Amino acid sequence: MSHLNAGDSAPLFESIDQNGNPLRLQDFKGKKVIIYFYPKDDTPGCTAESCNFRDNYAMLLDKGYAVLGASIQGEASHQKFIAKYDLPFPLIADTDKSVHEAYGTWGIKKMYGKEYYGTIRTTFVIDEEGKIEHVIRKVKNKEATEQILKLTEAS
Repeated sequence: MSHLNAGDSAPLFESIDQNGNPLRLQDFKGKKVIIYFYPKDDTPGCTAESCNFRDNYAMLLDKGYAVLGASIQGEASHQKFIAKYDLPFPLIADTDKSVHEAYGTWGIKKMYGKEYYGTIRTTFVIDEEGKIEHVIRKVKNKEATEQILKLTEAS
């Protein structure tokens, strides 16, 4: 489970995007940022979540948000995922799990009675100053944007 909570400073990170370009949280200073951690490219739940952000991307931009997806797949996998679903935002290729570990989204999961390590699906909303505004731990894949908007409008 993520150890980060609303009010905490968002961990700074340096990673790469789907094209191998450097991607750092500091690059978004002055913008609100949504970072969603998802288990795997091109799986049903992850596709639903990513497409929800895609379908609401223009509105999120209008509200001042940058959107970043993050999983442990590499650049080639992310490129295929972006091309297949026309995703307009960068995906962090966190192959060394450093961003996941910084955000507490890599941990023990259970499925069919077996424990294994994997990505704990979590969404972080970060303000312009780099503080975490909201942490969504029970993500509704098909309603990911709506979950964020309900929280941000309530605060």
